[in-house]
Amino acid sequence: MAFTRVHCSTVLFSQLRTCSSLPLSRFANRRTPVSTSVATFDQNPTVDIEPPTPRKWKPVCLYYTQGKCTLMEDGSHLEKFNHNLELDLGVNELVLNKLRPQELDYLLVLDLEGKVEILEFPVVMIDTRNMKFVDSFHRFVRPTMMSEQRIGEYIEGKYGKFGVDRVWHDTAIPFKDVLQEFEQWLANHNLWERVKGGPLNKAAFVTCGNWDLKTKVPDQCRVSKIKLPSYFMEWINLKDIFLNFYNRRATGMMTMMRELQMPTFGSHHLGIDDAKNIARVLQHMLSDGALMQITARRGSSASGDVKYTFKNRI
Repeated sequence: MAFTRVHCSTVLFSQLRTCSSLPLSRFANRRTPVSTSVATFDQNPTVDIEPPTPRKWKPVCLYYTQGKCTLMEDGSHLEKFNHNLELDLGVNELVLNKLRPQELDYLLVLDLEGKVEILEFPVVMIDTRNMKFVDSFHRFVRPTMMSEQRIGEYIEGKYGKFGVDRVWHDTAIPFKDVLQEFEQWLANHNLWERVKGGPLNKAAFVTCGNWDLKTKVPDQCRVSKIKLPSYFMEWINLKDIFLNFYNRRATGMMTMMRELQMPTFGSHHLGIDDAKNIARVLQHMLSDGALMQITARRGSSASGDVKYTFKNRI
C-alpha cells in the first residue's frame, strides 16, 4: 500500500483557519468526538485488518473531536476533513473467525500526553465481540498549577510542532471538567455509574505501558485536588499481553507495530493519533486470537500498591 506523508502543520494549519472562523459556542454541546491523524494516502489505513477500498483518506477535524466544530454544514470543510473515526478503524468480517470469547465486552484505549500535567485525554472504545470501533472521547486539558506564560511555552513546545497549538488553546479545559464529561460519556455507554462506584462494567482501560494509570492520573488528581476515581484502579498493559501472547518483547507502540508489520498513521505523541494506532494493534491482536486480561490492579487508594497479574511482563 503506497502512502505519502504530509508535513503535519500543512494539514492542520488549514484546518485551524477554517474550523476557528466561527464562534466555538455554536456547537459547544456536541459530544460525539472522533480522532484525527496527519498522514495522507489513497487507501483505507487499516489494510492489515480490512482490505483496501477506493475511499480517499482525509484527516479528521480536531475541533470536532472536542465537540466544537462550527462547520458541520460547510460542504468544502466536510470535503477536506473526516468526521467519522470508524472509517480509520474498519474491520473485515473475514478475520472474525479467530476471535476468542472475552471476559470483557469493551476495551477503552487510553493514551495520555503531558509530562508536567496532563495535556490530552483521548479514549478509543472497541467492542471485543466484533473488534469494531464504538465511540471515542477526546479532550485537550488545561493545566491548573502553571502560569499562563509557562502554559504558552509548554503548549508551543509540545503541540506547535504538530500545528495544533491553536486548537489546544481554543478547546482545552481543566482536568476536573474533563473527568466530569468523561464520566457522563461512560454513563451514556452504561460502563459506569457514579452512585455505585467501583470498576467499569464489563470493560477495561487498555494502555501501552503502566505509566498512564499507575503514575500520571494519580499525580494529576493530586494536583487537581480531586479523589482518584474508582474506575482507574485496574487496567490492561497491552505490552504485557503482547509479550505473553506472541512471546516477543515490545518496548512500545512503534515496536509492536513493526513486529506486526503494521504501518503507523498520524503523528507519534499526538495522543489521539497514538490511541488510534494502539487500537489498531489491539484489533490485530484480537483477530489473532489474543485474550485480553487485566494486568494491573491498584489497592484501595491512590497511594495503594499496584499488583501485577502476569509473571512475564515488561
